[in-house]
Amino acid sequence: MKKNLKKWRKSALFTAGGALAGLAYYNLIGCVSGSCPLTSHPLAAMAYMGLAGWLLSVACGKERGDECGI
Repeated sequence: MKKNLKKWRKSALFTAGGALAGLAYYNLIGCVSGSCPLTSHPLAAMAYMGLAGWLLSVACGKERGDECGI
């Protein structure tokens, strides 16, 4: 059980961090007119940035020796 938690901890942290960054982007920059599809709604910004965070965690995974190749 603990091994599975350790396996997914990094991905979960990166995803949550990305979602928080998306929320911050929505609050600080956002789109006032509502014409921007990603920043006009907080859930869209959080989902997009959460996905970006997850992809970053995959790029920095154990397969690469725990070194971020970006």
